[in-house]
Amino acid sequence: MKPVCLVIGAGAGIGGTVGKRFAREGFHAVLCRRSDEAGLAKLVRDIEGAGGTASGFLMNAVVEGTIEERVAATEAEIGPIEIAVFNLGAQIGNRSLENTSLKAFEMGWRLATFGLFRLAQAVAPAMVERGSGTIIVTSATAAVRGNAGQHSHAAAMGGRRMLCQTLNAELSPKGIHVAHVVVDGSVDAPDTLGKMLGPERYQELRATRGAEDGLMLPERIADAYHYLANQHRSVWTHELDLRSWSDQPWWNH
Repeated sequence: MKPVCLVIGAGAGIGGTVGKRFAREGFHAVLCRRSDEAGLAKLVRDIEGAGGTASGFLMNAVVEGTIEERVAATEAEIGPIEIAVFNLGAQIGNRSLENTSLKAFEMGWRLATFGLFRLAQAVAPAMVERGSGTIIVTSATAAVRGNAGQHSHAAAMGGRRMLCQTLNAELSPKGIHVAHVVVDGSVDAPDTLGKMLGPERYQELRATRGAEDGLMLPERIADAYHYLANQHRSVWTHELDLRSWSDQPWWNH
């Protein structure tokens, strides 16, 4: 059986591109996303067309038991999960305090923090038994800076960052590498940035900033994830901060 790269949140941007990157390196990519069956099937076809192997699953990760069942089925039927990528976003948009409902605030936590906890709890036992494994967590500027209107997102992503630190404290001595990646900028991804901006504005941005690499390219982000997964344990990176050359860092604006 091939080693597995499991991606939770495998859209057309970071998640799907990371799956493709690891499939090129001989991993079987297990790609999980909430919706868009056609898009998921295309990702699998692209990987197989390039000579790799992949499986795609529609899955609502917010529903308790779904992540756990997918991890168990993957280990039993496909192969050992050597790399787990948690790429679920938790952005609900800018909302003032009075316009942030309890349900909306909780949803951010369920996506960003509780989902990661459930993934770690599901994949860690087998990784610990094997003495190796990598958990890479996509995060955001909100994990380190709270802005007005971002109550749910900042609280959720801040929790995600702290959870990565506690996971490191417990799992690193057991051979498990946990990496928290702050994506501090706009990613050239049609199903995240494209949906936020709308198709016309998205294409305008791609034609200007994108032409100058001012947008973060998913392929280059995937290279960074591959680098993290191949670090020697004497020099593990536990937090990586990525942004385009054209963007100011989070602490400067």
